[in-house]
Amino acid sequence: MPPNPPHTPLRRLSQGSLFRLSRSEAYPDAPHGLGFLEPALAELIDEAEALQTNVEGLKNLDNALETFNESFASWLYVMNMNALTIDWPQAPIDASFVLAARRAEEDAQAALEAIRAAEAAARRPPTPPERTMTTERSAMSPSEGPTEANITAGTGGTNKSAAKPGVVKKKGTKPKMTAKEKRERGLEIERILAALPLEFRGDDPNLRRYIEQVIEKFLDNPGESFNIVAFVKPPDLNQARVNKCLIALVNRKIVKKDNSTGAVLYYWNGLPS
Repeated sequence: MPPNPPHTPLRRLSQGSLFRLSRSEAYPDAPHGLGFLEPALAELIDEAEALQTNVEGLKNLDNALETFNESFASWLYVMNMNALTIDWPQAPIDASFVLAARRAEEDAQAALEAIRAAEAAARRPPTPPERTMTTERSAMSPSEGPTEANITAGTGGTNKSAAKPGVVKKKGTKPKMTAKEKRERGLEIERILAALPLEFRGDDPNLRRYIEQVIEKFLDNPGESFNIVAFVKPPDLNQARVNKCLIALVNRKIVKKDNSTGAVLYYWNGLPS
């Protein structure tokens, strides 16, 4: 008889139940029944525990990343706020403080000189007033001096009024400004105040009023120079406030400070172009 042709054996699981698999000749020492599943389940438990450990590690990593992201975002926000509130490009440098100290020293020296000048003027004895021509004429008798008729005759009949020596002319009052002039003056003062620091532009209404008085003093007397005492109007506009206003105007080069003559004088320059 010819030998049986070779054939591919079927898989073991397809040849019968789990019982037959456990009792097969290939695994004679296999446990009875479902006992062979115990090692597989033990390995599955070990793998499940390893998976749980890895998942917990991923969870801890996620919590750590969340904490880091929150802290890093807070740090970036603080740096941004710091740049917006503290990091000013026009912040003063060391040279600014040196310049400010030198200006303060010059202003203190100018104030001291003004006080000394005021004290010297107060200690100076008053000069006796000169007698006017009217007083002399009223004091003279007709025989002691020329009469009005003789003076008229000696001048060819004309009675020209001459300036009387010793009579001080009163300064004329400031002419009234029209509505247009007031409006133009207000606009000019606003342009000047716009170039000054914020405290002079409405942050302190009293300080704004003081510097407006100082500016109007210059505008009412164009081309003239003044010392610091000329702006003092007690009790509101004292010397310290005038000094502060003049320092702000000098720093913006609106007013020029000159001490070449020995006395500190201030000149009006106007807004720089």
